[in-house]
Amino acid sequence: MNTFPPLVSLHPSESLLSLAQQLSLQLTDQVPDQGFYLQQDKDGLALVCADQPRIHPVRVDFAAGALAHRRQFGGGRGQAIAKACGLKPGVNPRVLDATLGLAGDAFVLASLGCRVLGIERQPWVAALVQDALHRAIAVPDLAWLEQRLQLRVGDATSRMAELAGDFAPQVVYLDPMFPHSAKTAEVKKEMRFFRELVGADADSDLLLQQALDLVSHRVVVKRPRKAPFLAGREPSLSLEGKANRFDIYTLRKLDKTLD
Repeated sequence: MNTFPPLVSLHPSESLLSLAQQLSLQLTDQVPDQGFYLQQDKDGLALVCADQPRIHPVRVDFAAGALAHRRQFGGGRGQAIAKACGLKPGVNPRVLDATLGLAGDAFVLASLGCRVLGIERQPWVAALVQDALHRAIAVPDLAWLEQRLQLRVGDATSRMAELAGDFAPQVVYLDPMFPHSAKTAEVKKEMRFFRELVGADADSDLLLQQALDLVSHRVVVKRPRKAPFLAGREPSLSLEGKANRFDIYTLRKLDKTLD
């Protein structure tokens, strides 16, 4: 879907004004009676649904909550995503996350030492991430994040190489939105309306060939465990977990000469 929620703030800061202009978001001081909107409060920018006030707002926070817990206790380089992307002693590849979303996986890879460039095509999703990055640079424990995680806004399904610029990714990471069952949606009720607004990535098959044309070493695709291969293309190998799997398309071996 291409509906962009308005950005609501009674007293917008200079950084918020700049963000709204940069991402072409409608800035208003009126809270809508229905539908979705972005709102800035003391905890940062959040996606809110006026029709469902009891559901927690969706926000990104690199310093606390689930992301902070994952960074500290998620298993480090023993995590499946780290193994799939080829991280090992002395090897911290440059990773292009072409389906950034709320940046959870990108943050984990950056916390493990990778330089990550994230591409997000929904401006309001990018706004949530950019706001979180702005807040994170004020946290001493996250000073490294400013150098390791960058964000660009655009559609990677048609402009991946252009948006990557001179980043020269050694790994391209893809995690396209996949239709979830009602049972899965029950696990995280606050994500229901987020998925409703974003929708599934019906054009995600277009990502794989672009990624293979651009990357130097490997493409990693995160999929639900029983989902078909992206674009029907069988990977070199897969790492399978309880709910998800990582399909790995290998072009070259990652070694310690990478910077």
